[in-house]
Parts: sequence; structure tokens; C-alpha cells
Amino acid sequence: MIIKGGRVIDPLSKTDDVLDIKIEKGKIIDINKNIDTSNISEEIIDASGKIVVPGFIDVHVHFRDPGQTYKEDLESGSEAAIAGGFTTVIQMANTSPKIDSKEKIIEHYKKARELPLKVFTVSALTKNFGDVELVNMEENYNAGAIAFTDDGIPNRNSKLILEAMYRAKKLDAIISFHEEDPNLIAQNGINHSEVSEELNIQGSPTIAETSFIARDVAMAIYSGAKISIQHISTGLGVELVKFGKSMGANIFAEVTPHHIALNDSAILKFGSLAKMNPPLRSERDRKRIIEGIKEGTIEIIATDHAPHSKEEKDLELTKAPSGIIGLETSFSICYENLVLNNEISLMKLIELMSTNPAKIYGLEGGEIAKDKIADITIIDLNSHYKIEKFKSKSSNTPFANKVLIGEVLYTISEGKVVYKK
Repeated sequence: MIIKGGRVIDPLSKTDDVLDIKIEKGKIIDINKNIDTSNISEEIIDASGKIVVPGFIDVHVHFRDPGQTYKEDLESGSEAAIAGGFTTVIQMANTSPKIDSKEKIIEHYKKARELPLKVFTVSALTKNFGDVELVNMEENYNAGAIAFTDDGIPNRNSKLILEAMYRAKKLDAIISFHEEDPNLIAQNGINHSEVSEELNIQGSPTIAETSFIARDVAMAIYSGAKISIQHISTGLGVELVKFGKSMGANIFAEVTPHHIALNDSAILKFGSLAKMNPPLRSERDRKRIIEGIKEGTIEIIATDHAPHSKEEKDLELTKAPSGIIGLETSFSICYENLVLNNEISLMKLIELMSTNPAKIYGLEGGEIAKDKIADITIIDLNSHYKIEKFKSKSSNTPFANKVLIGEVLYTISEGKVVYKK
């Protein structure tokens, strides 16, 4: 395959130039101006006027497989991912049953072999998310678990967390944390603010997140473990991560496209479609999150793709489940709110969505370079489009009827076109 005349953007080499890319056997074998295509039988993709970037990497998705496959499964989740330009994703462990043993991890990878992109899995941190007994971290890591997390269930057992950090440090593995203290939350998924008071709902105060971030930042400083703060939603949370980094802690933070784009007033417009854990926060929090991206405190954009059925989301606000889908809209939402709003460069956005996730989680990809894996996404930045029907089994998102900017035209995984618009 030869990709002709696209604007190649590669954050690692700082390349931003019109170039051709030649691919053989799943690898990039040449990047140059005007690669000769005469007398060549390869597939030629005309990328003129388009951007050509490293395939996106999402370190935080829920594919509900096994156990809740009426919402999503590995196949439908993968179709959603490649339609969004992703060539690698990491599934969370809060399936039914939980992915908490070597056997379940091996079973995941058996099913994932036939998928059109790389679908990794984390391991649960505690057995059955019970917060009482750690999984066999060493065994699960060696079986292929990319990281450890009880995402969806906040860890409250501080003694156990510290032990886990020591064991993870020996493995050089990441523990990622869902930072919400349930004891401080009256109603999850909705920020405690003037908005929740207008709805006569107590909601979830920011202290529920920041108190747990403060604990885990302190523990990371103390233990030297590598940790990730998932889906950060508060301005103070950003400040706490920034402090931890300044103290030399090995801390990373991820943020979702919806926490970049929306504030808690969205709950009044979209109802349960704007309900998620952690909730959308104030405009002040949203702006501090964007500053956190700009200053490098937040290094990863991850969707927290969380499918639910229409019947579930149609329940009254306090009973509907939290979570929205995000894979198919991620780039466009971030492009509009960060790049077109002159907050960050396009190069920086690609770094947040591809290069940094690869580097932090030790994954292939995240770069366009000779002799590297050919995971590539081609995007038309001038395309204004609506998603008529989602590839996901679910459509729970406030962005469903939005005109989006920046459409994925091709997703190429290991040198094969797996998605074409």
C-alpha cells in the first residue's frame, strides 16, 4: 500500500509535511516525497488535502463483554473504535464476571485475535472488585493484563492500595484509579451545584473526587508506584496531580472528550444522556481541565466509552445508569473544542490521543516512522458530518445529533484497511 500526498503529522519526530507513506507486511518501509508508483501493484490511497496521523489509542473503554453484550460486545465495540480512527483500545475489567484471573485474561485474548484492531484488557485490582483481596498481580500481568484497575468501583481500602502499589512498582505496571468516594455522594452522575439544586437532587460534590485523588497522589509519592488518575473532572484534581508530578511522583491523568466539551448545565438539556461518573462539573472546572492539558498535567485523552441501552437511559434521571459512548465522536469533539478554539495545536491533540497513550502504557503505535507498525488514520478536517447510525450497539451520547467536524475516512491497522468511509 502507498498513501499518497497526505499531510503527515507525527508528534514523536515533530513531522508536519506533505509526504507519501509506503507500507509492506504491516510495517512502514518508506516515508518520502513523491514515492514512485509506476509499475507498482500496491493499493494506492489518495490522501491529498487530508491529514495522516498515527492510529488513535484509547486506554479506557467498556465493551461489556462478557455479561452485558446487549449493550456492546467485542465485535460491535471494535467497529465503533475503527470508525473513530482507533487502532488500539484497552478494555476495562468491570464485565460479568470481572476480569480478575489469568484464565479470564487468556480467554479475552482468544476472542480478541479475530478483531480488526488490537483490543487489550486490564486486570481487576481486587478479586471480583471486592476491595478486600488483591488479584494475583504477577500472574495476571504475565498473562497479558496491560494495567490494574477496579474502574467503576472506587477503591476505599487504603492499606490494600498501598500494598498494590508496591507490587505494581516491582512489575513496572500502572494502577489506574476511579476517584470517587461513594460515602460523599448522594446521587452519582450529577454534579452537586446550582444545576442539581434546580433539579432538587443532591448530586456528587467535587470533594468526592478530590479527596481520593489527594490520597492516591500522596501514596504514589510515598511508594514510587506508577499510577493513572482516570477521567479527571475537577480543577482541584488537576492541581493535585500537578503537585504530585512536581514532587517527582510517577503520575498520569486522563480526561474524556465530554469533560473537555461540556459543563454540568448539559444535564438540563440532555438529561440522562449527560449523566456519567464522574459527572460533568462547573465551567470553571472545565476551563482548568483545558489548562491542565495545555500545561502537560493531563497527558491522555480517553473516551471512557460506556454503552447503555435506550431503555436504561430512558429511565428517570436518578435511576438511569451513568455513562456515554465516545469512540465514534472522540476526535471531532476534541478537534472542535481544543484545536479550532485555539487551545492547543493539532500536533498536540494527536499526541494526547495516540503518542502519549502508547508511550505511557508501553504499546506499539503512536508514531509514523520507518520500520514501525503501520497503524494509521486518515482524516478530512474539512468534512462537516452527522453520524446517522452508530456502529456501537448503543447511542447514549449528547453528541448524537451534533454536526461534527473532522471525519475519519480510513483506519489502517497493521497495514490493512479496516475501516473506509
